[in-house]
Amino acid sequence: MQNVVGVRFKQAGKIYYFSPGSLKLAQDDDVIVETSRGVEYGLIVIGPRDVEDSAVVLPLKTVQRKATKADRAKVVENERKEKDAFRICEKKIAAHKLPMKLVEVEYTFDVNKIIFYFTADGRIDFRELVKDLAAVFRTRIELRQIGVRDEAKLMGGIGCCGRPLCCATFLGDFEPVSIRMAKEQNLSLNPTKISGICGRLMCCLKYENDCYCGHCHKKAKIQPPKQGSRVVSVEGEGKVISLNQQRRTATILLDNSKTIVASWEDVIEKDDEH
Repeated sequence: MQNVVGVRFKQAGKIYYFSPGSLKLAQDDDVIVETSRGVEYGLIVIGPRDVEDSAVVLPLKTVQRKATKADRAKVVENERKEKDAFRICEKKIAAHKLPMKLVEVEYTFDVNKIIFYFTADGRIDFRELVKDLAAVFRTRIELRQIGVRDEAKLMGGIGCCGRPLCCATFLGDFEPVSIRMAKEQNLSLNPTKISGICGRLMCCLKYENDCYCGHCHKKAKIQPPKQGSRVVSVEGEGKVISLNQQRRTATILLDNSKTIVASWEDVIEKDDEH
């Protein structure tokens, strides 16, 4: 058995487990811990408890100490620096004419590294940009490309339900969501009606899915769509032009002349809608 505390570094970030050591810690305590990125400031969201060795990754790192007012002041100062770094990086991106969108800037607590999160349609050669940023900030620079779901998680927003986005408020990880879940719940198969602001299927399709199909003793085997059939995919309706049996994927020619490759789980034949 291991005595652990769960620490989160962002509001809806992943929970990491640490050993409390000899410290008396409780939920909602701010702590200083050492991670693979360096020294970090985190919040205890799961109080001390005993768990099986198999439930955590060993060896556990130990919480260094409780955070002080000076530590909190340093976090506020880092947040101010992040805004300045964001503006500088945007100017550098424009100067290099790179087709990328800067989403967020993050300083590590010990200011040992600055992480720039960005989105782009493809691979970006940002080597010269990194050199420019390193010359300005004189510290380690990391540019990390993220997807549209991660962008929504970082930026936040309001969903079609009128509530703040689940991913930005409490979801630690993204779970796989398929259009088949919408079919099992008798929802519209129109992608525009079941997609979030990120353009991907809404995470909440997963919440009640077990109520509809979780009691089945054995889930039906997913059958491939027929070649040449009309199908509904996450990106719209189209026609199946080829199948890959090994990868369990279908190549679809959409009605807008775009070609996509989707897994069988994410494709529903039009004849199966009713």
